[in-house]
Amino acid sequence: MRRFELDRPRLRPLEMKWVQEATGQVLYMRDPSGIAPNAVFVPPFVAILLSFCDGQRDLPEIRAEFEQRTGQPITDDQVAHVLRQIDEGLFFDSPRFRATRDALIDEFRAGACRAPALAGHVYPAEPGALLDELKTYGSGLSDAESGGPELRGVVSPHIDYQRGGPIYATTWQLAREAVQRADLVVVFGTDHCGAPGQVTLTRQCYSTPLGVLPTAVDVVDAVASAIGAEDAFAEEIHHRKEHSIELATVWMHSVRQGDPPEVVPILCGSFHYFSNGEADPETDERLNRTIDSLREATAGRRVLAVAAADLAHVGPAFGDSQPYGDADRRQLEAKDESLLRSICEGDAQGFFGQLRAEQDCRRICGLPPIYLMLRFLGSCRGEVVGYDQCPADPEGGSLVSIGGVLLS
Repeated sequence: MRRFELDRPRLRPLEMKWVQEATGQVLYMRDPSGIAPNAVFVPPFVAILLSFCDGQRDLPEIRAEFEQRTGQPITDDQVAHVLRQIDEGLFFDSPRFRATRDALIDEFRAGACRAPALAGHVYPAEPGALLDELKTYGSGLSDAESGGPELRGVVSPHIDYQRGGPIYATTWQLAREAVQRADLVVVFGTDHCGAPGQVTLTRQCYSTPLGVLPTAVDVVDAVASAIGAEDAFAEEIHHRKEHSIELATVWMHSVRQGDPPEVVPILCGSFHYFSNGEADPETDERLNRTIDSLREATAGRRVLAVAAADLAHVGPAFGDSQPYGDADRRQLEAKDESLLRSICEGDAQGFFGQLRAEQDCRRICGLPPIYLMLRFLGSCRGEVVGYDQCPADPEGGSLVSIGGVLLS
């Protein structure tokens, strides 16, 4: 049997959830970054083995932990056989994974632009069909409606258009004048697999079915210089498949066709250790250097800031024990309204403080981009232009809440 080469295997950050199959529950594993191309379903005994793959245990220790947990004997060869298959799927932080990642990042940087990852899947790839579909979501809106050219910030969803279309349509219709006036759009997007507190840049231009959105490389380079290029581009490969910036900029591009503004795409990693009270984002050196350098590099330009951000993720699909009923939905809306008030007051610390107080138990995936956008804008006031709770499972007991906010 071929030797398993990892001494102390460690699982990478993955999307994992239990799903019910005809034969029983299995663990679904997917790599949000897209480096591992295929999702897998693993049986419970493999999931138990993987729970010990934290980079601290070697194979004999993993085998011993498994036997102690389950009472079932297993050989080192059997453990190695299972873990080898997991490594071949690129789910471990291993030489195999790193070689694949490095090849993909070289390919990404050498490309003409960042190709749309969701065209033909979440939205049409053909320009005319895309514009027609986007119009259907805003069919009840007047073309005359607008929040005015003085708008400085937008909170837009990044959920799929099929569920969030009406909120997208209202938000971007009302932001139309500001989009048309801007010569630079800074987009803070959730990095769903980003490291804690990470700020990830790219010099690549984002393309959409409507053309190419030019990246303001001078601004990117200024921020990279401030936080360190190695740090700024360490997770650049995440831009390749991450959907948050893409879904907001496609809609923004539909408002500003023909002469698109320059864009600064910034992916924002997890705030988990901030919301757990282990640190404070207000005093974090990396985040402060990011905001200070971004303000300096964009001074004097007509800037529109965008947070591509959803709100709560609740219910069994996200790990909660019980589905959300009517009373839970009302309570969620009340808590979301409190968050949205802080956003409209331009209160980054108040917004973050609410989530730290509850240790982000509602899983606000838009926390990092909204917080950083508010810090970037400084003093501002806004209004909520839309709110919805979108189903996240067939039973309707799991929800993703979303909102649209305009800030001046």
